[in-house]
Amino acid sequence: MTQPQIRDLLDESRRDYRDDGRPRPVRTYLWHPPVPYGDAPPVVLVSHGTGGAAQQMAWLAEPLAAAGFLAVSVDHHANNLVDGYLPQGFAFEWERPRDLSFALSVLAAERPLGPVGAAGFSSGGYTSAALVGARLDRALLLAVLGGRVPIPDLPEFPGLLDALRASVPDEQLVQAMAEADGDHADTRVRAAFLVCPAIGELLALESLTAVDRPVEIRWGDADTITPPEANALRYLNAIPTADGRSAGADVEHYHFLSDNPVGESTRRQVASEAVNFFHAQLRTEPRRA
Repeated sequence: MTQPQIRDLLDESRRDYRDDGRPRPVRTYLWHPPVPYGDAPPVVLVSHGTGGAAQQMAWLAEPLAAAGFLAVSVDHHANNLVDGYLPQGFAFEWERPRDLSFALSVLAAERPLGPVGAAGFSSGGYTSAALVGARLDRALLLAVLGGRVPIPDLPEFPGLLDALRASVPDEQLVQAMAEADGDHADTRVRAAFLVCPAIGELLALESLTAVDRPVEIRWGDADTITPPEANALRYLNAIPTADGRSAGADVEHYHFLSDNPVGESTRRQVASEAVNFFHAQLRTEPRRA
């Protein structure tokens, strides 16, 4: 396993959920290509699933780096297993694409970068879709928060809504919800690769139909965490530029976690397909070490 470079970045424009007097932490992981790409390496932003961690995406980041891309991932604040969980980290999904845009801006200020893509798993799939234009439906989110629309408990955070109401004052929650349906598309991101993308039913349909950048989608037919009918297929059917296919009839959601031996061959195949997708869409040439 290739060890990434780790940088502890701080986003001064947002607050740390644990201490409002501190900026939002955006721990960033960089998997560098083994062969220098020149002055402006192509970049793929990689987002982990809810409650996961950037290192869990090594199954995708390492093949991307080996193929010549600078793979950039982050530990999404309060939603990663490295630092622990807070309800805001799970509920405020729209902050995730902002993490990746921030990390990209920091890197771009330091050196020229080539064309950029985004990839992610589960909530990271939503995150990557948001970077090319997908937006949350605030009315639906408010209905969920008010208990008018039921949601299943997250395995990583049972009782999320109760915990959110108990820990976030009403005025802060109202302010957060006002930002929920914001447009977090990043014009620098040219294409997105979504693996078992989540929260499909909470997205504004008109935002999906307006996506005009290439999107490729993979899912597992045996996925009971993000069932394809309500998630991957909703993205696929609504986004006019999307293509995709099942990764297998027996493929489950957690087969895409790097420490799951059952999913090793599936992860290897999907990572190879992601590499090919980004070579084609970012117009880069395969590299050899």
